Amino acid sequence: MRSETRMKLILRLAPLVALAALVPDSALAYVGPGAGLSALGTLAAFASALVLAVVGFVWYPLKRLLGLFRKRETSETAEE
Repeated sequence: MRSETRMKLILRLAPLVALAALVPDSALAYVGPGAGLSALGTLAAFASALVLAVVGFVWYPLKRLLGLFRKRETSETAEE
């Protein structure tokens, strides 16, 4: 199958898959308070870890860059 034909097939099936995912059947299951709070805690911890990872990857290079600018400013004022 050529890549163009494969891409057309994927583009035709994607809305159907998205629609099927958005229309769930009833699970008829009970989640107790302990399991529910554990799931919420896990979700909160995972979201926090992702946010802190992104902040860490952005903040550390910015911190080093600001340090370089401060060193240049102090060396320029010391030369004058």
